[in-house]
Amino acid sequence: MSTYRAVEATTEGGFTLVERELRHPGTGEVRVAVEACGVCHSDVAGIVNLTGKRPAGVPVVPGHEVVGRINAVGDDVSGWHVGQRVGLGYLGGHCGVCEMCRHRDFVHCTDQPVLGDSQDGGYAEYVTTRASGLVAVPEDAPAAELAPLMCAGLTVHHALRTSAARAGDLVAVQGIGGLGHLGIQYARAMGFRVAAIARGQGKKELALELGAHHYIDSTQADPAHALQALGGAKVILATASHGGSMSPLVAGLAVRGQLVVVGVAMDPVEVLTPALIMGARSIVGSLTGTPSDNEDNVAFARAHDVQPMIETVPLERAGEAYAKMMAGDARFRMVLATGTEPGV
Repeated sequence: MSTYRAVEATTEGGFTLVERELRHPGTGEVRVAVEACGVCHSDVAGIVNLTGKRPAGVPVVPGHEVVGRINAVGDDVSGWHVGQRVGLGYLGGHCGVCEMCRHRDFVHCTDQPVLGDSQDGGYAEYVTTRASGLVAVPEDAPAAELAPLMCAGLTVHHALRTSAARAGDLVAVQGIGGLGHLGIQYARAMGFRVAAIARGQGKKELALELGAHHYIDSTQADPAHALQALGGAKVILATASHGGSMSPLVAGLAVRGQLVVVGVAMDPVEVLTPALIMGARSIVGSLTGTPSDNEDNVAFARAHDVQPMIETVPLERAGEAYAKMMAGDARFRMVLATGTEPGV
């Protein structure tokens, strides 16, 4: 039996490089030879078993920003072939038969695995998953640059594309990190007036280089007041990991504006009801998109030169990459490179 390398993680945060047996994909599944896998803050949920989707003490192979090539195809898979370049995101493939799928809401499928959580993910040389989760990606783009688009890029692209904002509107991006540095680029490419919000002057130059028209230093000015001075934001894309930093932003929204939350925070977002009622404002969450949405996302990013800022490390340094991301020292996406070739 052939084997492959994978990095297992435990709830205590330990990372171990192991050898796994390579299995043939089951019905409806494909096996992907991983070229690169992004290290995403959402990996935390799977590593600490936040949702309890596996028995206590059972390690997981994290990772859901995968780019590689199909290495083997299971029964009842059509439209995909060995050698084809593909990507995988946070969601591991909808079932197609649950109530949400019957309403074509594939993101909220009730029988859908999550890579690096309820099933092993891409911190490995191979990953086996449902074919319904596959994303067709271009041949000529570096895998390490495509990988962060599979989750981080899709998250902000889909959130902005489905928001209330239209070309010419003021859109604010809170936070210039793994999500925010992409959010600024997407927002500018969509034709919005873009305001970047961050702490201090250290990221001002970068924000403007990424495409922001305005920079708001939250240590020097109230972001809500600053946004209202610019006419009010139609959309504020909240990418921070602290709900308390999002709460005051509601007052910076224009009439019928939206605070679109994509940053996962463990503390609440709190708001006084008059701020919502008087201006018909709203707070909405945005998770991710479908594989089809992701193909649109990649095409848009390629057409408008949206580029993730990455640091690439080999698979065996996954623990180091994860720690750097968690410490906030990554600028801005860590990517694991395996270079696995198709064929066994």
